Amino acid sequence: MDPSRIPAEFPAPSFRGAQEQALADIRDAFAAGNRVVLVRAPTGSGKSLLARAIMGAAATAGEAAPSEATGAYYTTPQVSQIDDVEADDLLDDLAVIRGKSNYDCVLPGEHDTPVNRAPCARQQGFDCSIRHRCPYFSDRAIASGNRFAAMTLAYFMRTAGSEVFRKRDAVVIDEAHGLAEWAEMYATIEISPDRVPVWDDVGVPDVAADAGPEEDALDRTARFVEALRDVAIRAKDELVGRPELDREEVARRDRLQELISELGWFLEDYREPESPTTWVVDQSGGEESPIDIKPLDPARYLRHTVWDRGNRFALLSATILSKEAFCRGVGLDPADVALVDVEHTFPLANRPLYDVTQGSMTYEHRDETVPKIARLIVRLMAEHPDEKGLIHAHSYDIAERLTERLGEFGVAARVRRHDRQNRDAELEAWKASADPEVFVSVKMEEALDLKGDRCRWQVVCKAPYRNTNDSRVARRLEDGQWAWYHRTALRTVIQACGRVVRAPDDHGATYLADDSLLDLFERAEADTPGWFRDQVDAMTTPSLPAFDPEAALAGIDASPSGGAGAGRRRGRRSGGSESGNAGHSSRGADGSKAGDGDATGDSGTTDDASVRTRSERDAERRRDHPLSDVWGDG
Repeated sequence: MDPSRIPAEFPAPSFRGAQEQALADIRDAFAAGNRVVLVRAPTGSGKSLLARAIMGAAATAGEAAPSEATGAYYTTPQVSQIDDVEADDLLDDLAVIRGKSNYDCVLPGEHDTPVNRAPCARQQGFDCSIRHRCPYFSDRAIASGNRFAAMTLAYFMRTAGSEVFRKRDAVVIDEAHGLAEWAEMYATIEISPDRVPVWDDVGVPDVAADAGPEEDALDRTARFVEALRDVAIRAKDELVGRPELDREEVARRDRLQELISELGWFLEDYREPESPTTWVVDQSGGEESPIDIKPLDPARYLRHTVWDRGNRFALLSATILSKEAFCRGVGLDPADVALVDVEHTFPLANRPLYDVTQGSMTYEHRDETVPKIARLIVRLMAEHPDEKGLIHAHSYDIAERLTERLGEFGVAARVRRHDRQNRDAELEAWKASADPEVFVSVKMEEALDLKGDRCRWQVVCKAPYRNTNDSRVARRLEDGQWAWYHRTALRTVIQACGRVVRAPDDHGATYLADDSLLDLFERAEADTPGWFRDQVDAMTTPSLPAFDPEAALAGIDASPSGGAGAGRRRGRRSGGSESGNAGHSSRGADGSKAGDGDATGDSGTTDDASVRTRSERDAERRRDHPLSDVWGDG
């Protein structure tokens, strides 16, 4: 790697914000001999362009000996980031490769078959006459031979040890803050009827109750895993011996192969006395119930799947909050790692935080607090009648409760939400809409670019603490890792705040509705980046309009009673988005503040039309459309 090339490899025609200084600092960090450089760059600072500049410093085939690694990988946990890379003309020299299931077979009669279920996967010795035209193998060949290859972190990890995607000179990991958690998720072994094709052929013990006198639940689990692995190998060998398989049998064979590999990895690590991995076991239902085997701080897993894949690494994120803690979690020696901080150049006035806390959103207080937040959202709709909003609901339970309340208040005509199945479709519909829709979302705090009028305001409904019922979280807290607990929540809040302000001239307001968020800022103060601490210190309690469903719908053609055409369009009130306070007016029509009560009762219309969200009405229109038999139900 030649660090001196980094600034010149920047792909854009000019620098923005602190990019030029950042590249100089990254160059110097690599030139000083660091194998790994952490780049802490605020959201919207153009990390993908910084990544491409770093990749350009990797050795080329003409500069290195045949046995030496050349070229670079770009990888990220987020599929949407790979989509953005593929669509960016400035990054057109990155060859993108995805998993087989993302490509369709091109053989006659197989055009609706994903490549991982195609005849080449179903038939022994199948010789595809048009393999050179296969979209997957074509993209794989291009990416493997290209100087720069881009892929998701999941694909990158799965190809560890591959002869196709060998070690390269440089590896850039974007959105790297959650690397340890992603590795834990990928390395978790789920033993359940859905994930174990031979479930009915094995007896699943109660690993806690059946442990021997010298065993614990983990030891008993290891003994069971040995037996399960033997059964899976026999079932896989029987399938592999057949000359031809149907699609279901291919899926069974592939899952058995994955399961055998997962179980083997666990047994190998469990038996290794020097392994740094701590394993925990979850089995809530006792005998014949599913078992989850989860690793803590899987540094050994990362060594094989990530750290052995390159000579030099750049890890980019806005929220690597503690260098030492991050290095500990991913198995790096802090002495071999440099941290480069990129200055935040977005004006503070354009990215305000507002304290609109309504109470605690812990489980025992949620019944009381959710209705208050729903009323708050109606008032924020009135404050932003012509602007799109995003509600970070944190969980599907909270999202459902909020959506139901908003329907009762008669403002569902402006609301869109998603479930687990239609998540991407509803997100794209909301982004494409010209109306000021409010999107109730779950787990969309990261990798979402809502620049400009795509979204001007958002609400964080709950402090995003990790679930203490998760055995890994519980084990860490038993060990006193409360700083980690607060740090991971703060990281998610900072990521969420970056969704709506994407450039120096962009602006967007973030409203904080859970009391626990204020407590979090105090507890995690030592790990808070200076630029975000500035936002917290500048936080104010805003003045908002009174609760008025009609005012909440003023920007669309609807009314609280659901009657079409009853709404009235209004322009922005004075103090609108053109002002220096990023779209927030100083006081509502009645002078009320966010925390003030109002005389309006909770009762709202329950007319069927008024409680249907945008998502539900879109689905109904598709069902009633003459082409619904072609489109399907969506």
